[in-house]
Amino acid sequence: MPMTDPLDNSIKTNAEGPAKASGDSGSVEQHKLSEQIAADKYLESKKASRAKGLGIKLAKISPGGTV
Repeated sequence: MPMTDPLDNSIKTNAEGPAKASGDSGSVEQHKLSEQIAADKYLESKKASRAKGLGIKLAKISPGGTV
């Protein structure tokens, strides 16, 4: 099992928390969840495009009952 990505953890944490928070020291607003998911998809596709291979595996298939 691969370790969880820090970006995955931050998306999960941000989804569980409030979108805006304010207090005595000021206010904080997070990016929208849809923007975070889009950024994650972009980064994963960028990582996948750098990987070796084409994402397919070629194999020779021979039927078992032939002579």
